[in-house]
Amino acid sequence: MVTAEQRVNLSDPSLYVNRELSWLGFNERVLAQAKDQRHPLLDRVRFVAISETNLDEFFMIRVAGLQQQVAAELPNPVPDGMTPEEQLTRIYEHTKRFFDDQREVLQEDLLPALKKEGIDLVSHDELSKSEQRELRGQFAKDILPILTPLAVDPAHPFPHISNLSLNLLVVIQDAGRVMARIKVPATIERFMKVPPTERPEETPAPGVHEEIKLVRVEEVIAANLDELFPGKEILSCYVFQVTRNADLVIEEDEASDLLQTMEDELAGRWFGQSVRLVVTDSMPAELREWLAENLRVAPNSVYATSAPLGLADFEEFTHLDRGDLLYPPVTPRVPEEIRNARSITSAVREGDILLYHPYDSFAPVVEFVRAAASDPDVLAIKQTLYRVGSNSPIVEALSEARDEQTQVAVLVELKARFDEEPNITWARRLEAQGVHVAYGLVGLKTHAKICLVVRREGGGLRRYVHLGTGNYNPSTARLYTDFSYFTDDPALGEDGTDLFNYLTGYSEQEEYQELLVAPLTMREKFVELVREQAARAEKGESARISCKMNSLTDPKIIEELYLASQAGVKIELVIRGICCLKPGLEGISESIRVVSLVGRFLEHARIYAFGEGEDEKIYLGSADLMQRNLDRRVEQLFPLREARHRQKVRRLLDLQLSDTANAWEMDSDGDCTRLHPQEGEEPLDSQALLLEEPF
Repeated sequence: MVTAEQRVNLSDPSLYVNRELSWLGFNERVLAQAKDQRHPLLDRVRFVAISETNLDEFFMIRVAGLQQQVAAELPNPVPDGMTPEEQLTRIYEHTKRFFDDQREVLQEDLLPALKKEGIDLVSHDELSKSEQRELRGQFAKDILPILTPLAVDPAHPFPHISNLSLNLLVVIQDAGRVMARIKVPATIERFMKVPPTERPEETPAPGVHEEIKLVRVEEVIAANLDELFPGKEILSCYVFQVTRNADLVIEEDEASDLLQTMEDELAGRWFGQSVRLVVTDSMPAELREWLAENLRVAPNSVYATSAPLGLADFEEFTHLDRGDLLYPPVTPRVPEEIRNARSITSAVREGDILLYHPYDSFAPVVEFVRAAASDPDVLAIKQTLYRVGSNSPIVEALSEARDEQTQVAVLVELKARFDEEPNITWARRLEAQGVHVAYGLVGLKTHAKICLVVRREGGGLRRYVHLGTGNYNPSTARLYTDFSYFTDDPALGEDGTDLFNYLTGYSEQEEYQELLVAPLTMREKFVELVREQAARAEKGESARISCKMNSLTDPKIIEELYLASQAGVKIELVIRGICCLKPGLEGISESIRVVSLVGRFLEHARIYAFGEGEDEKIYLGSADLMQRNLDRRVEQLFPLREARHRQKVRRLLDLQLSDTANAWEMDSDGDCTRLHPQEGEEPLDSQALLLEEPF
């Protein structure tokens, strides 16, 4: 039995990993994929771009928040005990190293490998005179007309530098040294193709690819500054980029029109407080200081690194006509139970259906909504939308469904970070079609993934429910691993109705038959399930907890897992990103194992399993074990009722816990080490196996 003294000791900061440093470790694992030759070459380039996009968002949100805490002199204690100042120092040190690692893999590995494949990224200086003339003509025709040089002098104040824009700082001799800024337009491609000076007489043979020579657009602009500043002496030119605070602060209880308030806030996102200044390391120190002063960036937020900046733009390489250097498109399966049925609803009447994307097709989810929209016996469709992407067939179906007999209600989460603008567009479009659109509850984001269809059948009503772990987004469903679950279980149908009444009306429903709903019942029930296993272990019985999620940060949940480990529960955690728990600590977490999977597909599904064999309880859903998910979001976890589905999910968990191709194991210091197969064994790639074998 765990004593009260042991429970108090679990608040010791040494038992917790810092949230921000744990995330930075995850992004290192993303960058490691760029070094992994198991991936096709252009997919490795894509991982460099992803690591940069991830880091940009980290600064826009997390670092911006820490800087605000420092400015406000707020201690904001975290479980690991680090102050905001200490965290910012560690982030600065890490990011400097990370920039070096990114450029090393790019310059020493990927670009030479691309050159061997006929894709050559060159500097403007390396081009022949005839190639430079060709690009100068292209510059004059397609780029020069849209550039706007902005002088900086007593008559011209320092211009606004928009978030993440790429900029040239030009130093000009004109009765003294003066400055000008040129913004590289986001409307043009970052990498310009160098036109061949001689056309090949014959088309390449099948399987032989035409060579592609590319140059960065900022170099082309810099080489043609005389067109922008005729008659002036250009002394030097440097590239820089600014990151701004992009976290929206919405006081919903004061917003009479949340939709309009969100639109107003979005307009200011690109004008937020400067968080980070990145410059090329060739820029002299006095110019860095001058820029930092004008941008109001602290010295410890200025990063000098070798060119190129803006590595997120390397995503453009994956759009080149070189499919042979990318993973082939996935051909997802449609399970036999759906393929042989007259309709999705008739298949669901035969039994619950569990899909695992992207291995199983997302098309049945779209068809579920589409069929309901055109079914004269459907009386109501209710759905939550968090991130749906562009040209969404789900939204298209919902907008066409409303008629005099069918009620359509949609909960659109306007505060889905970085998806606010498209969500506003969808919300306005649906409202224009007469759909009932709600925006959730004051102070809470709606992150639950649920669609409820009410259908008239046999003189009564039957409710069909789709529950998921991922967004209603066909595009990300090809890249993210997520579950879809279809059921006509009456209890889950009633819970779905109660949940939508809670979201769209004034219901104070706090009890649900099957669903675990945050912020109402999820935390309490999760703790209860953990303690059940701890009680079993204390009685000498077999006890096991297996969880898969994106992040684990909630200190109270971590404490419960520590207590369960002390009781003897075997705990296995598959956590892709942030993990603030430390496994393997003597007397604290010796029975806890933490594995992170980072591979071709983004591991996004959430699984919570308690017990073993026939008695195992398994929940799937939308929530990570973070304070924001448990306390400040509307989330749902749903139980798997059928043994065949629980067995499938258990096989999946065991497979991923055995992975030796994509897995990293966390040690008691919070560091992750890549796992490798035993000598003489082939790597076990759980993602590749699932592509070959039905889930």
